[in-house]
Amino acid sequence: MTMRIFVPGDSGALAVGADAVAAAITAEAARQELAVTLVRNGSRGLYWLEPLVEVETPAGRVAFGPVAPSDVPELVAALADPSPRGEGPPRGGGGAAPFTTHPLYLGLTEEIPFLKRQTRFTFARCGVVDPLSLDDYKAAGGLKGLTAALALTPEAIVDQVTQSGLRGRGGAGFPTGIKWKTVLAAEGSRKFVVTNADEGDSGTFADRMLMEGDPFVLIEGMIIAGIAVGADHGYIYSRSEYPHANDVMAKALAIAERAGLLGTDILGSGRSFSIELRIGAGAYVCGEETALLESIEGKRGQVRAKPPLPAIKGLFGAPTVINNVLSLASVPFILAEGPAAFAAVGFGRSRGTMAVQLAGNIRHGGLFETGFGITLGALVDDIGGGTATGRPVKAVQVGGPLGAYFPPALFDTPFDYEAFAARDGLIGHGGIVVFDDTVEMARQARFAMEFCAIESCGKCTPCRIGSTRGVEVVDRIIAGRDVDANAALLADLCETMKFGSLCALGGFTPYPVMSALTHFREDFGLLPPNGRMEAAE
Repeated sequence: MTMRIFVPGDSGALAVGADAVAAAITAEAARQELAVTLVRNGSRGLYWLEPLVEVETPAGRVAFGPVAPSDVPELVAALADPSPRGEGPPRGGGGAAPFTTHPLYLGLTEEIPFLKRQTRFTFARCGVVDPLSLDDYKAAGGLKGLTAALALTPEAIVDQVTQSGLRGRGGAGFPTGIKWKTVLAAEGSRKFVVTNADEGDSGTFADRMLMEGDPFVLIEGMIIAGIAVGADHGYIYSRSEYPHANDVMAKALAIAERAGLLGTDILGSGRSFSIELRIGAGAYVCGEETALLESIEGKRGQVRAKPPLPAIKGLFGAPTVINNVLSLASVPFILAEGPAAFAAVGFGRSRGTMAVQLAGNIRHGGLFETGFGITLGALVDDIGGGTATGRPVKAVQVGGPLGAYFPPALFDTPFDYEAFAARDGLIGHGGIVVFDDTVEMARQARFAMEFCAIESCGKCTPCRIGSTRGVEVVDRIIAGRDVDANAALLADLCETMKFGSLCALGGFTPYPVMSALTHFREDFGLLPPNGRMEAAE
């Protein structure tokens, strides 16, 4: 009997040697005369265990990790042992399969605590299926949402998305249903659907992981969006820094077209929709929707003044839906299972799940999909296991390089758009970057200003000039020159950038700067609010 073994082809796994492990398994299986089918799946998102090797058994898939090429001979020998494997016995014990005593054996994959505690709507197939097998996708529930959508009117599709409470997963949290309704009602001879896959925030990798592990769910979501708003063409705007994801996505698009999933007669319905992959040069500002549109049109990526909104006058002057990868990838679940199933999970106005990405100085880095409402402290300390160094957590930045720094005192904050906004923070794309007590927060504030200066498109003065002046002011504070006066000047400058910038790049840069200045005053040489410096330990 042929044994199916899964080794991720995800970029995160490749970075730690997954290709070498896969090659070693193939060679060793041949040497030991073990019949093996090797599947290059996506990652499950447990990055501290990569390369994570899974083996199909009668009881389900079991996991081993992290596996190095040097571990493979012993692993394959255990898998090749002809003694009875039973029905998935626990680790060790009488009658257990030989591989259950292997030092890297983790048990049934689905029972690994980090994975078992998740609520996976969007990433349900990621790490489970062969990313480029449409048959695998269908067998795991794929295309149910599209089939349901093809039986509905555009208005009914938009209504279901609205009822679900789905909001943009790219940062602003704008209700997806309202955006789609606006484009549906807009007049235009042609309309477009654009996927913003320009994932540039620090500590984020969910878009890449999905495109590499389950690309058909994004394709399905875009087709549903096109049917809903009356668009017949879509663009996926990705980054040049994602060569592997772009390659997988391009292959998936070709497969979908050959299968009749894209083209002039989608699944025999008479509806038409096509998708084109566009790759940008990596400008951070092109994550802003109007700069992204400029780039697709072949122009320099600069922010457009609004109004008009892209939903009215977007790509090539036509009404355009622009959604993040995770927003569109959530749509097939909503159409397949119904809006109530999606809306039943969440917190407050934040419905459904969020793909939280744990990164930085953290013990268990990876992707954790869960309903909104879990606290920041639970994500960092409980799910993430605290810092990788074992030192105390000093600060956590949520929402990318433009996100605020939260100290442990704010770890009771629910992971929710409104809860974070109430504490001058933002969720953004769901990235969490952890820092231990060795970080210098004044230098982190300087980095935020410097990042903005480098990435600014230069169109508006508060962002272009303000960020450069910000670096200079922080440098004076770090040097100990007129600290109080310069701190006041920095706060005033942030106020100008926040309310005077044309887009969120300049408008959100004050979040990390002011949060550092507010919560970590001692790192700037400032007295804390009580007027006393605490004694150093």
